[in-house]
Amino acid sequence: MEPLVHVTGRGVPLDRPNVDTDQIIPAAWLKKTTRTGYADGLFEQWRQDPDFVLNRPERAGATVLVSGPNFGCGSSREHAPWALHEWGFRAVIAPGFADIFRNNMPNAGLVPVLCEPAVVAAVMAAVTADAAAEIRIDVAGLTVTCEAAGVRAAPFRLDDEARDRLVSGLTQLEMTLRSADRIAAYEAVRAPWLDVTA
Repeated sequence: MEPLVHVTGRGVPLDRPNVDTDQIIPAAWLKKTTRTGYADGLFEQWRQDPDFVLNRPERAGATVLVSGPNFGCGSSREHAPWALHEWGFRAVIAPGFADIFRNNMPNAGLVPVLCEPAVVAAVMAAVTADAAAEIRIDVAGLTVTCEAAGVRAAPFRLDDEARDRLVSGLTQLEMTLRSADRIAAYEAVRAPWLDVTA
């Protein structure tokens, strides 16, 4: 996974609350166990509308999705953040995320940027008005900037463990494997029947 210390790019406004994982990637796409092959299914139903924001040529290549509250609600499929990442997004700015979705995002290489509603509203208005408006996210410093919105170094919430994984470019499994020696030492003392070297 690529380290994400900063994310800089244009935004896509998706001004809808309660965007659920079945809208992000419909259940018909959940037949694979790989992390790729989902971009074509991203917002599949909504993209049938020619006016849907992701169909607009000026939004091509944008790396930040700006959404309403409770983004990623519904079932806990990991395929939803995988689809967003494969499309090219590296961050989602919202005033609220479903817990499981928010926890799945860093493993897919996505930054969940949980901001105050007023900050999200200002950024949403700016990227709606100007498809070229740039957003800068400092993952290590936990701030978001969008000059077009008058937002400068606004703080966002992200737990330390998720931030460290994103900045290091490590999944949860890779972070765990960094402690393999400590885990083995613990198991040798506390649970010797778990000896995997035999």
